[in-house]
Amino acid sequence: MTISSFLTDSFVFGWDFALTLLNLVTPNLKAGHVVPAGFHGANGKWPEYVPPGEGDSRSACPMLNALANHGILPHDGKNISFKMMSETVRTTYNFAPSFCFFVPNYIARILKKDYSTDTFDLADISLHNGIEHDASLLREDTFFQPDQGKIHAPFINELLASASGKDKNAGVLLTSEDLSRYSAKRRTEAKARNPEFSLSLFHKMFGSSNCSTLLAICGGRVSDLRPFLLEERIPEGWEPSVRSRLGLTLAKFNFTVLPLEMGIGKYMKEYAKEGGSQARIDDSSSVKASGVEPANYGATAGESTN
Repeated sequence: MTISSFLTDSFVFGWDFALTLLNLVTPNLKAGHVVPAGFHGANGKWPEYVPPGEGDSRSACPMLNALANHGILPHDGKNISFKMMSETVRTTYNFAPSFCFFVPNYIARILKKDYSTDTFDLADISLHNGIEHDASLLREDTFFQPDQGKIHAPFINELLASASGKDKNAGVLLTSEDLSRYSAKRRTEAKARNPEFSLSLFHKMFGSSNCSTLLAICGGRVSDLRPFLLEERIPEGWEPSVRSRLGLTLAKFNFTVLPLEMGIGKYMKEYAKEGGSQARIDDSSSVKASGVEPANYGATAGESTN
């Protein structure tokens, strides 16, 4: 890390901490008013959804792809400025400005680009072991599928089927425990199957951050996550679950990320005790043949399903 990067990050973390404190003393945004007036998605009205066509660029991130599919970012997913991504993610998903500067700035560093002047294509941010990583919940490993813009429906369907929570209206919710359990399963099977598997501590934490986004921004609601993940489409009438007036900060986000990652560690140990990686994968592969629904897989293996 350069001195310039260190100073920039230090400033951002201080800024983020200040925003976190301000969120504690300012009133939350009212339901129906999370997306600012005058921006795409205000009052739950989203631009028309158009699936990507041949030659369009897409990434491993469904939430960014959805912005392109709705024309909030350029539909072809190309020549996007880092500043445009920051501003668009801020107004669409209600991340804090500190968050929306830190992540695109970090991506620019990985791609060896200048945050202030350069542009990127969505596919660029799928650089393997940059931000994209093995054992994703939503994509096959790069070893098996080099195009990380490709949706892998079997993983997504199994993830959503594992949801064990309920909201006050009996809607189905993914919980932190569900995500920890399924993440541990994906890490176990990816390590056993992928001869080039790698997952550093940084990428473990980034994977847990991606999981946490499903909870923090979408509230874990399966009815919303289904179109987001399988079609990369924003549901009509949807708005972010985060109501904090200054948006979701890095500091607040970490309160979700860290417990989730600790839960993954717990389940990884349980899987190891139950016979090793290959045994788990053999069991998992036989789920469909045995007639056991994925949501009940944990219970079948002697785990709690919340």
